[in-house]
Amino acid sequence: MDPIGAEALAASLDGWRPGSVETTRRVDPWPAEAFADLLDTPAPPSLRPGDPLPPLWHWFTLLDHPPQSAIGADGHPTAGPFLPPIPGRRRMFAGGRLRQDAPIPVGAQLTGRSGVGGVSVKSGRSGAMAFVTVRHELLVDGVPVGFEEQDLVYRGEPDGAAARAPARPGDGAGPTGPWRLELSTDPVLLFRFSALTYNGHRIHYDHQYATQVEGYPGLVVHGPLLALLALELPRVHAPDRPVRTLDYRLVRPVFVPSSIVGVGRPEGNAVEAAVGARGGGPSLTATLGLA
Repeated sequence: MDPIGAEALAASLDGWRPGSVETTRRVDPWPAEAFADLLDTPAPPSLRPGDPLPPLWHWFTLLDHPPQSAIGADGHPTAGPFLPPIPGRRRMFAGGRLRQDAPIPVGAQLTGRSGVGGVSVKSGRSGAMAFVTVRHELLVDGVPVGFEEQDLVYRGEPDGAAARAPARPGDGAGPTGPWRLELSTDPVLLFRFSALTYNGHRIHYDHQYATQVEGYPGLVVHGPLLALLALELPRVHAPDRPVRTLDYRLVRPVFVPSSIVGVGRPEGNAVEAAVGARGGGPSLTATLGLA
C-alpha cells in the first residue's frame, strides 16, 4: 500500500480547526541541571532562583504528559490538540523560530499559550507531506516575554505501506567556524534526552522499529537536541550576549553513533550556525540574533 497522496492528505485536513491550550508551570531547576549534565558541558549555566534559563530550555518545563492508553504504535500520542487527523500519521520535526524579549527566570511561573499558526500540504521527492506550525506565546508571571514556533511535518502511511528508502547523511568535510563544540552520541544519550523531554517516539530508542518500520539506517538523533546544541555556541563563546532570536531548519537526520559537531560564525549581532555529523554535511542550519 502506497503512502497517502497530496489530495487525500488535504482532504483529511479539511475542516480541521484545532483550538488553543494554555499551560502554566513553575520553572524548576532540576530538568535544566539534568540537561547540562547530559551535555557534560564544562561551563554549565547558573540555575539558582532568579537566574535566566538558556534559550529554549523552557522545553523541559512545558511538557505534555498524555496517558499511556493514548500512546500509539510509534510512541507518539494517537490524538491531541495539535495532531492533525491524518491516517497512518508519521511525524518529523522540521525547524522553528524563537523570539525572546525578556528572560525566563528559574522559580518563575511560566505560561505557554499554544495554538496552530498554519497548515499546508506539499508534494516533494519523498511524497505528500502536511506542514503544521504550532505557535507558543511565552509569559512569565503573566507578562509576555516572547514566542516560539515549531514546524512539524506529517506523512500518511497506512498499515502495510512499504518502509521508506533509508535516509542517509550527506557527505562532505563538515561545517566549519571559529565557534565549535562536539558531542558524541550513543543509544544511552538518546534515551536520556527522550526521558528528559518525555518524548516516546520509537525512532530514538527502538532500533528495530527505526530501521524496519520507518526505514532509517539507525537510531535518529532528536531534532530539538540539534537546535539546543546550536544555542550552546553563543552561550559558551559569548555568555554576555543573550540570544534574542533564533531561526533554524532541519535539513537531514543524524544517526547514532555519529559525533555531532556544531560551529558558529559570528558577524555583528548575528551568528550563522550549523550542526551535523562529523565528516558529513549540516543537519541543522540556524541564524541567531544576539543582544
